[in-house]
Amino acid sequence: MCFKSIYTIKPLLLILGVLLLGTAQAEYGINFPEPAGKVARDIYDIHMLTMQIATFLLIIVFSIVLYSVYFHRKSRGYQADQNFHNTWFGHWSWVIVPALVLGVDFTIAHGANTVLKTVWDVPKEKDIMDLKVTGHQWWWEFDYLDHGIKIESRALTEDKAGDLYLRDVDNRLVLPTGTKIRFLHTSADVNHAFWVPELAFKKDAIAGYVTETWIEMDREGVFRGQCAELCGTWHSRMPIVVEAVSPEKFAEWVGKEKAVEEAAAAEASSEKSWSKEELMAKGEALFNTKCAACHQINGTGLPPAFPPLKGSPIATGAIVDHLKIVLNGKEGTAMQSWSSLNDLEIAAIITYERNAWGNDTGDVIQPADVKNAR
Repeated sequence: MCFKSIYTIKPLLLILGVLLLGTAQAEYGINFPEPAGKVARDIYDIHMLTMQIATFLLIIVFSIVLYSVYFHRKSRGYQADQNFHNTWFGHWSWVIVPALVLGVDFTIAHGANTVLKTVWDVPKEKDIMDLKVTGHQWWWEFDYLDHGIKIESRALTEDKAGDLYLRDVDNRLVLPTGTKIRFLHTSADVNHAFWVPELAFKKDAIAGYVTETWIEMDREGVFRGQCAELCGTWHSRMPIVVEAVSPEKFAEWVGKEKAVEEAAAAEASSEKSWSKEELMAKGEALFNTKCAACHQINGTGLPPAFPPLKGSPIATGAIVDHLKIVLNGKEGTAMQSWSSLNDLEIAAIITYERNAWGNDTGDVIQPADVKNAR
């Protein structure tokens, strides 16, 4: 379309088109989501107070403007007052208006400061539940320090998430209601930020530091958030899903998770000799979950930051070097240590990487090999 034809479009139709386009792509929510705890509700109340004051002032200002535009227009023969600045209001408005503005600011700031102190002052109670939150490129790790449970949470693929693509995860962060929970935030690589609007806070996760926040949820539900710090290529693939449940349901969930972890640990520590087919099946599932974000499902990687494994010297070279880089990571790169995985998981991943995508080395790595390499 040429520029001339663009300028012939009627302004009303152009505005209508923009509005329709925006409506088609936007959610219909007009306010923050309903808070899930007292601190979150206090923040929400500060927001509502600010909006009420802003709306009140907006009505006053617009009323004065509309009044002036109508009654002081030239077509009514109105003559502008050339001495307004010499009137009483003209002299003192420079003091009165800023004083009113400061009064409004202080009205908001007093309540906001009180709430901010509540957010930052983590309760020192002995029975508070500790949860360590570690941000990774590009997934979350949650350590239930009081329960001996660790879960990894990653975004579901589009075919599994459906309408909740980039908003749903494979493992939710399950938390109990009516319990004070202290979040300990840190990062394994770059800066991340843990943010769930219903939980009140947004906190940076910084490598080498531990920062604190806390929450006590007063209702059950599923609350969705995301990483709020630009952390790299797949920043958008770091959603957070918190599932708040009753203390009874949480205790039941903890029991199930412990049973699963104990079974996995027992399986990994057994003396069983695994076949290549068994290791390949396990390795493919683990690789697609834990490694594909950087190295791609087809092993081609995202050079130069994430090198390909397909035909790479690591995946086709000496097994000892392959084990070393998986267990220890590679300094100065995004490749982190995967020593937190059990021997069977690492054995399965390495076996898969050495026999997938045409690498076809024929190598089979057993859990015992990984145990010896540690």
